[in-house]
Amino acid sequence: MSAYTVKNLKEVDNQGVHFGLDPSELELRMARVPLECENSGVSYLKLGPGFRSTYGHTHNVQEEIFVLLTGSGRIKLDDDSVELTPWTAVRVAPTTMRALEAGPDGAELIAIGAPNTGPGDGNNTIGWWQD
Repeated sequence: MSAYTVKNLKEVDNQGVHFGLDPSELELRMARVPLECENSGVSYLKLGPGFRSTYGHTHNVQEEIFVLLTGSGRIKLDDDSVELTPWTAVRVAPTTMRALEAGPDGAELIAIGAPNTGPGDGNNTIGWWQD
């Protein structure tokens, strides 16, 4: 393996379509494998205006950090909701349930996860974020 790998995150395959999500609502570009990450992972997320992920997820081992780049939104963390503005960073412990919602102009985020656990560490709960 090379000492470094270079990829444009917006050119990594959009995995959202494999989950049946409309690309205008959510782009999910997971770069752990394309970047050959050994100890972490990174993803690019683009949420359309007002899009809310109704499913939440936790991890068995992996901690995540979400950084809002543009737009606005909220992240629901267990029973709390945190407003996101550009450059807000939120660290989420593995067992904390989380989901994202974009503001009226949409949202672009980077998600960083560590350690690199490979597939099978995430646990989804469909319909978790309901008002």
